[in-house]
Amino acid sequence: MKTLLELLQKGGGWRPSLYLKIANPPYMELVIEATDESGPCGLPCVSVAHYGEQNGDPMRDPEMCFELGFAGGPHLDPFYWRNDYVGIEQWSRDTREGRYIYVAHLHQQHESFAKQWDINLREQHFLEAFTGQCILG
Repeated sequence: MKTLLELLQKGGGWRPSLYLKIANPPYMELVIEATDESGPCGLPCVSVAHYGEQNGDPMRDPEMCFELGFAGGPHLDPFYWRNDYVGIEQWSRDTREGRYIYVAHLHQQHESFAKQWDINLREQHFLEAFTGQCILG
């Protein structure tokens, strides 16, 4: 998750008003933002999404939500994955009715996907595409 952490750092770090929007044609825009709610372990939550459009509606392709932790150094731990084009929404970690839920095999899939996505973002030069104009919040 090195690329995403570097993008967060370039954007001034996590804060409740965090909103970064990185245009990098020919790729879909990348949006990194703080959410209003904490993650399943009570840590700050960061949403990362590529956005496309269908019939005038914004479409996530994909969106992942991560808890941002600092113990042992900054790190991102995924817990949510969504793709609007295929109508899939998955929670690998959640809190329901005060109970922590962990779906091990799905969390491993989310971690694997996130690692590959992070590599792709680096290879697609999203770090180089980042400018001060990408900071919107």
